Amino acid sequence: MNNEGKGSFKGIFIAMFASLIIASMWNSVPIFKNTAHAVLDPTLGVLLNWSYVSGMGIVVFIMALVTTLTQKYGTDQETMRELKKEQKELQAKIKSLERGSKEYSELSMKSLEMMSPMMKLSMRPVIYTAIPFILLFRWFSDFFTVAGDVRLFGLSWFWFYLIGSIIFSSILRKVFKVA
Repeated sequence: MNNEGKGSFKGIFIAMFASLIIASMWNSVPIFKNTAHAVLDPTLGVLLNWSYVSGMGIVVFIMALVTTLTQKYGTDQETMRELKKEQKELQAKIKSLERGSKEYSELSMKSLEMMSPMMKLSMRPVIYTAIPFILLFRWFSDFFTVAGDVRLFGLSWFWFYLIGSIIFSSILRKVFKVA
């Protein structure tokens, strides 16, 4: 295993902090809101006005595709597969041991130590997607507030996005063989 998983969460924290600032200042700093609306109203707005369900389905698919491709090419897939394989082997060994034994405790600690590099690797794409997605979500909120109580298969836009994203992401991760 290389040092890809080592390092800090600094970039991730910066991206998340910037996203929170943008989200919280959406209405008080007009440049965020106005820029997002200037770009998204004539593109995604037209798509959603055409058909809420179909348009949102297409948007959710595209967002899942971007997220999946960013995950695939923004992480070291070989290292992730290696770490997951090691983690799976450790879990199998741990299951075969008696709880409370010294070996059980040692392997459990080793398993926990492996979580940090895995998390760092898998969270790295957040640096690239956090701010655009926050802008998009704030725009969705504005769009559907103006549109009224739009239901997509009986769900609010947020739940439709969340469930659709889980479904599309699961399929796309298998198609693109993302670790």
